[in-house]
Amino acid sequence: MTTTPVSTALNHGKFPRKALAGICFGAVLALSSQAHAGLFDWLRPKKDDYTQTRYPIVLAHGLFGFSNIAGIDYWHGIPNELRKSGAQVYIGSTSAANSNEVLGEQLIEQLDDWAASSGAQKFNLIGHSQGGGTIRYVAAVRPDLVASVTTIGSSHKGSGVADALTLIPEGSLIQTAISEVVNVFARIINLIGGNSANRPQQSLAALGSLSSKGAEDFNRRFPLGIPTTACGEGVYQANGMRFYSWTGDATATALIRDPSDSGMISGAVVNKLMGKGDSDGMAPVCGAHFGKVIRDNYHMNHLDEVNQIVGATNMFETSPITLYRAHANRLKNEGL
Repeated sequence: MTTTPVSTALNHGKFPRKALAGICFGAVLALSSQAHAGLFDWLRPKKDDYTQTRYPIVLAHGLFGFSNIAGIDYWHGIPNELRKSGAQVYIGSTSAANSNEVLGEQLIEQLDDWAASSGAQKFNLIGHSQGGGTIRYVAAVRPDLVASVTTIGSSHKGSGVADALTLIPEGSLIQTAISEVVNVFARIINLIGGNSANRPQQSLAALGSLSSKGAEDFNRRFPLGIPTTACGEGVYQANGMRFYSWTGDATATALIRDPSDSGMISGAVVNKLMGKGDSDGMAPVCGAHFGKVIRDNYHMNHLDEVNQIVGATNMFETSPITLYRAHANRLKNEGL
């Protein structure tokens, strides 16, 4: 029997083109699955586990913090970006205004609940602003729940802004009126911001925690991670926990796009006048040092550190989201 070459058959219409296409497709499949296995692996989506820490991450907000107001998150875009790469993330929900100790006890209740429901043995605590004091308290009284403590823009040695407010005579009519107004404001934040409406609000207690005098007393009782020198580092680890911190040192970072920068500028001036030196607009740079200082000169202000307001940060500085992702990866690599 005489065979006809494929090319000749095609030219004379004797070999169906669909059959040839099927043969070619089958050959490609055979090559990709056998001799050239992995050749097309790049087409398959790969799991990103860059932020997949051993222990869940817990984010603790600062003074007047909230979960979500009118679609705006306190930690703008940060939790979702961490989760995309494998992290398990919880958002702390505490009073908008109260002392470190009260906020810490509220957070401990939540940690116990999350541990019971998820089986997590410990947590990586990350606190912004007064949230740093909150999580330091937790680490001091319940180290069994804590794998690491990271503070961001926290006034560990007092804020000049808080010190200026303490100049108002204690117990005076002016102080009473201001504190009541602030307490009402804090209740509104809790009511509309996703936190429990029943949380107690005590603005004067918050002020006490954030002042230099209050911070000194708190550090005396809970010294772990606090530097013993004016602008040094604290211990990196203790009681099975690791300690980290970072902060910004700028104020006007996106002035045209972010009107809150003007408030940061004012806060920085007050810190200077009160002898606190450079700050992020609220927290003095050296006073924000805690444990291992990752960096203290990011061109970010106090709100930029949590990617606020709604991401209007310095376009020439590293994205705050990138910092949180990198830190989660750091914790992961430390086995945390």
